[in-house]
Amino acid sequence: MISKSTLQKSNIILIGMPGAGKSTVGVYLAKYLAKSFVDTDINIQTSQGRTLQEIMDADGYLQLRQIEEDVLVSLNLKKHVIATGGSAAYSSKAMEHLREDGVVIFLDVTSDTVRKRIQDFDTRGIAKRDDQSFENLIKERFELYSKYADLRIDCNDLTQEQITWVIKEELEL
Repeated sequence: MISKSTLQKSNIILIGMPGAGKSTVGVYLAKYLAKSFVDTDINIQTSQGRTLQEIMDADGYLQLRQIEEDVLVSLNLKKHVIATGGSAAYSSKAMEHLREDGVVIFLDVTSDTVRKRIQDFDTRGIAKRDDQSFENLIKERFELYSKYADLRIDCNDLTQEQITWVIKEELEL
């Protein structure tokens, strides 16, 4: 159950694995709720002048996570839908900052769903250790996403439009 004080926050923060639908659902939610939309992966890329994968290739996944944290803690937004990168939850500093005026929604998907939705794993810029399996990454991130989420939505058998309506109903918007 989401508290009334949580529901009164002005931002909606979407977290979850790449392929969960954060960016697409974020656009739908922003349009439906008349809020602005921010995709923090795009903010990272524009601030660095290179893609997420190029950052990882040149500087490593830990540097990408640090850049992501810097971008997230620099956000001071009201009445926005914010789609975060898949590794945002690794930064407690960033997540606590986002939660100050945001309801955090975990768009949960299985590894099978992610594999169906993402075809470009090698160039997607997914921040993980070289020795880490994709299944281990999902398990590790599930725990982090669950830790910060005010609301978890099972998105495996839902379209992005359906996810938007579930969020709307859950948040009583």
